[in-house]
Amino acid sequence: MFRHQGKKRTLKHNLQIAIVLSFVAGIVNVTGFLAFHQLTTNVTGHFALFINDVADFKFWRGTVYFLYILAFLLGSFISSFLIEKFKANKKTNVFVFPTLIEVVILVIIALIGDVYSVKYPDAIICTLLFAMGLQNSLVTKISNAVVRTTHLTGLFTDLGIELAQLLFPMAYPNQHKIKQTIKLRVYIILFFFLGGLAGGYFYSQLGLGLSTLIFGALILIGSLFYDDFRYTLIRIKRKSN
Repeated sequence: MFRHQGKKRTLKHNLQIAIVLSFVAGIVNVTGFLAFHQLTTNVTGHFALFINDVADFKFWRGTVYFLYILAFLLGSFISSFLIEKFKANKKTNVFVFPTLIEVVILVIIALIGDVYSVKYPDAIICTLLFAMGLQNSLVTKISNAVVRTTHLTGLFTDLGIELAQLLFPMAYPNQHKIKQTIKLRVYIILFFFLGGLAGGYFYSQLGLGLSTLIFGALILIGSLFYDDFRYTLIRIKRKSN
């Protein structure tokens, strides 16, 4: 799901990565909100609050939201930079690096977050936003902007447009492709929701707090191992033939 790029990617590849990353984003979204009462997977709300504070001349408080936005932007930049940096090496799966950084961030916050979130909550929020910036840039690059997994506003907009297009087959003859795209968006929304449910259950019902993020990290590690294991099997099969 991580290795195939450009024209080599199929609906199946995009569905696989959409399921994994949207589920992880759902976990991070709910865990971050329950812990800090702040959004930790996108910056739309933070931008509105930043503008509101600036308009009220509360510049210092607005700076915090500005840092949230910069953290997400920095994560997106680092992810894209690493992908471009190592893209020339055909033997290297360039999407592994941003994913591993996200894994490390989630594990660290899961292990020390409950202690440091009391003293430095804004630092933890910025770090989670950085991780989600990494993920959003990663999945955007790998799917050629077909898949987005950290926020749903654009997804629901596109889904509404495509559902309307189904009603006008004469104007939009490629109905099969539209149905495939709708299926992809529905899967992203569904697994973002399921990830949120899982995150809420682990955080509140099991009392795991920020340790809930360890499940997101394990899912990402599992997906990388699955990808490499499957790729190794394919190479062995080709050599044996």
